[in-house]
Amino acid sequence: MSVTGITKNLEALSFTLTAEFDAGVERVWQLWEDPRQLERWWGPPNYPATFDRFDFQPGGKADYYMTTPEGEKPRGWWRFTSIRAPHKLEFDDGFADEHGEPVAEMGAGHVTVTLEEDGGRTNMKVATIFDSEEQMEQMVQMGMEEGMREAVGQIDAILAEHANA
Repeated sequence: MSVTGITKNLEALSFTLTAEFDAGVERVWQLWEDPRQLERWWGPPNYPATFDRFDFQPGGKADYYMTTPEGEKPRGWWRFTSIRAPHKLEFDDGFADEHGEPVAEMGAGHVTVTLEEDGGRTNMKVATIFDSEEQMEQMVQMGMEEGMREAVGQIDAILAEHANA
C-alpha cells in the first residue's frame, strides 16, 4: 500500500498523511491537476468524487460531491491558495451545502500537498491544519483517517495503468 504513515497532532491542529509512489513527481502531480484523474481516487472506493467545477489556479475554486452507497451526495469545496507545479499545492477545504456554498459551522481546513522526487519515486505529504481542536476531532470522528487512507490507497492502481499504457 502506498500510505506510509498518518500523524495526528491535536496541539498543532494538524493531520498529516504520507505516501510513496513508484512514479515520478510529474506523473503524481497530474493526479492533482486533472479533475478526471482526481475523481478516480479523491474519496474512499465506495464514495466516488465528481468535480463539477475545477478552476486550478491560485484563487480558483473546485466544487465536488461524493456519491455514497445510498445515493446521497455530500458536497465539498476547495479554494486554491498556492500552486507551484509539480511540487506544492495549497488549498482551503470545507463542506458545502446542496447549492455548493460553504457550510460555515463546519469550518475549513488548510491543506498543503508536497511532492518530492526520490530516485524515480515520489514521496507525497498531505497536511491539513484545522481551525480548532473541536473541528479536528469532529473530522477524525467522521472517519477522516480511514477515508484518506482508502482514497490514497487507490492511486497505485491508477499509476500502474498509466505505466502500462
